[in-house]
Amino acid sequence: MDLRHNITVEFLKINFSSLSLEQKIQIKNSGRPKPDLNLTQTTKGKSRDYIRTFKTDMYNKNEWICGCETTNRLFCFPCLLFSHGDAESAWNKNGIMDLGHLSQKIKKHENTQAHINAQLELQLLGKVDIRQQLDSAYRQGIQQHNDQVRKNRYVLTKIIDCIKFCGAFELALRGHDEKDDSANPGVFKGLINFSTELDIALKDHFEKSTVFKGVSKTIQNELLDCMLQVTQENIKKEISKADYVAVMADETTDVANCYQLTTVFRYVLPDGTPVERFWNFVNPPDHDALSLSQCIKTNLEQVLDKSDKLISQSYDGASVMSGRHAGVQTLIKNDYKYAFFIHCYAHQLNLILSQATSQNQEVRVFFSNLSDISNFFSHSPQRVAILDEIVGQRVPRSSATRWNFKSRAINTVYEYRELLIECMEKIEATSKQTVTINQATGICRMLKDSKFVFWLTVFHRILPHADILYNQLQKTVTDPVQIHEAIKCFENCIQKERENLDSIRNEILEHTTKRRNEDPYISRNVAAKEVCDTVIIQVKERFSFTKHLNAAILFSSDKFSQFEKKFPMEQLESIVEAYPFLDKVRLQTELEIIYRRSDFRNLSGAINLLKFLIDNNLQTIFSATFNLLQIIITIPMTTAEAERNFSTLKRIKTFLRSSMNEERLSALAMLSIEKKFIDNIVNFNDEVVDKFSAIKTRRMDFIYKHCTQMGK
Repeated sequence: MDLRHNITVEFLKINFSSLSLEQKIQIKNSGRPKPDLNLTQTTKGKSRDYIRTFKTDMYNKNEWICGCETTNRLFCFPCLLFSHGDAESAWNKNGIMDLGHLSQKIKKHENTQAHINAQLELQLLGKVDIRQQLDSAYRQGIQQHNDQVRKNRYVLTKIIDCIKFCGAFELALRGHDEKDDSANPGVFKGLINFSTELDIALKDHFEKSTVFKGVSKTIQNELLDCMLQVTQENIKKEISKADYVAVMADETTDVANCYQLTTVFRYVLPDGTPVERFWNFVNPPDHDALSLSQCIKTNLEQVLDKSDKLISQSYDGASVMSGRHAGVQTLIKNDYKYAFFIHCYAHQLNLILSQATSQNQEVRVFFSNLSDISNFFSHSPQRVAILDEIVGQRVPRSSATRWNFKSRAINTVYEYRELLIECMEKIEATSKQTVTINQATGICRMLKDSKFVFWLTVFHRILPHADILYNQLQKTVTDPVQIHEAIKCFENCIQKERENLDSIRNEILEHTTKRRNEDPYISRNVAAKEVCDTVIIQVKERFSFTKHLNAAILFSSDKFSQFEKKFPMEQLESIVEAYPFLDKVRLQTELEIIYRRSDFRNLSGAINLLKFLIDNNLQTIFSATFNLLQIIITIPMTTAEAERNFSTLKRIKTFLRSSMNEERLSALAMLSIEKKFIDNIVNFNDEVVDKFSAIKTRRMDFIYKHCTQMGK
């Protein structure tokens, strides 16, 4: 571009802001174009015509006016460079040639904000930034300030590390006496004292600092709150990248008799891995469905940008949560139309086993007697010593809510029954307490009884299959397809055990005593088969995959060859009905291709199939399938993660630590439950320090100052 000729025309074609700084300064130094324009205007008056001619002294009267020889018009030089609005387009786009009203136009334009801002921009162009004009003493002060900030942030980072350590291992931060000369200041203070011996900078801070040591309970609470906020913000970032989200919730009463509701979000990461993130503990104002649903909705509003993103909700079977008319799941679905309810499958399996074992009197007596064995050893060190000496294995105590504990007790008694009999006989012979002798005699007789041994053998065969299903249900990295296959396997195994029940009789006769006139095996076999039948029937009813869960059937790899011959249109229809935003035609076409290709038949489960699509960049080719797979994997089949959160709650909020507020409780729980996630957050400590320093004005500086010649 020629900067000396017709520069006005050139700026009508290009954008001045797109030029380099050197070019801009060169144009400014070249000055505005002031050509002698051949501009004449004739105005008719009453008595004669007035002829006005442009004169170059116009440039001297107005330092911002420039001219264009090509268009033979006047322009505003600053606006031509910096102003692109339409308000004064005559001066920066079209040009002025009206000499009769020129004075009025000049006066009007000079008073506009756009013109004044353009003049200011032109005047400051190329000037050294005012911060660069500061003297060296000021810059040195900034340098000293930033050096001190760097030291302060380092100290605070180490304090944060100590809090993270205590939180990750569920250790109490505070002790009974936190004075400097205390022999037991608590884990946090003890960890700080230990760290000062290894870190000179930290030791120097605690020895010399008089305004901010950073270890008071107020600072601890503020840092914990900041850690919780930073972690939740990073969880929200993950959720914002996920296409779908599911919510899980459960409630319990803690050691302080406070009602606690935990919320967990499940979603799929960009690499196809499902994750379940703890969000918080909340103390609902009431225990009804309205209060609980409002707490859950509040959490959902914090993480979801649109309601259609929530595609599932999972709770236990309590009526307040699962009620179809006024339960939490109904109230949530009123606001989130695709949030289909999943009754926790682990809870349902527990209900199935409970119902199957409660219909027969002998079975109820058996489990009652089984609990007597573990209870017999639970409160006596002397009995446990004999048990360890002879058996070398403890008998697990039964649980009313977890059948895997019953399974462990049954397996232990079955495997060590002979040794347990020997143990009871020794307790009978050595004990001097009548109650102990009577109990040991009764348990010994029970262990030899054919009725007890029959049911012990039956459940020793059945319950391990339930344990396998429990373990599958409690995995985070699982999906409805894998659960569907695990349930089918469980059902088949129970059916096989039912067919093999007749072989138990001979096994029992070899190891037990038989009562006179007793031939109960036919009736007992019938009862045992009824237990198996009840389990099978309940599994089909409670674990039926209908509506939105039909998607799991579509991706059962063992049925691909069958689906190739006859497409599962009924399942596809129910899926599209549940999620109408899916493209039915496209989905059917993609599934038909998947069913025909042999390379897809080796992929078991929705997670493996989704990762295969991601790893091979097939998301666009199989767009509808990719969308549906994300929905399937996001659906939680159990609330096992919520149950694990309650285990953490019990370890954090103990009898000695029962008065902490909800924010501190959630923060400590977050540090423990999501410690791997927190460890992977880049610059986690720096984010916490920034948030901590923004809460209020601190007596120590944690914020850097900047000038153009230096960074942090």
